[in-house]
This record gives sequence, structure tokens and C-alpha cells, in this order.
Amino acid sequence: MGNDVRYEIILYWSQGDQAFIAEVPELPGCAADGSTYGEALANVVVVIQEWIETARELGRSVPEPRGRLIYA
Repeated sequence: MGNDVRYEIILYWSQGDQAFIAEVPELPGCAADGSTYGEALANVVVVIQEWIETARELGRSVPEPRGRLIYA
């Protein structure tokens, strides 16, 4: 995995989609799915990199990874 994969990833099973969903809360709209946990994770790594490349091409800011989410 590349350096861009320092963002929090939330992985869960979606009964409605019949797939594992991987969401990246810090990058709006950044998500991927897969038929297995590992496939969803691998797919979201690619989507994170594409999200960052697209944001940079469009001159948009890329949020710094916050790391671990702390619940208050």
C-alpha cells in the first residue's frame, strides 16, 4: 500500500448491496466495495489514490490524514 493510505477506512458488510463496503470519511465520496473484506480494502486503496490525484489536478485541497478517530 502506498503512503496515501494513512486515512481512516471503515469497512462493513452491506446486506442491501451484498458486498463489503470500504468508506474513507476524511475524503468525501471516497468509497469502494468488494465481494470480500480484502477485495474491498484493495479497491479502496486504488480509489484513495485516484481521489487524491483528481483533487490535485482540479486544484482542490487534499485533507491531511487525521489518523485514528477519537470518539468523545
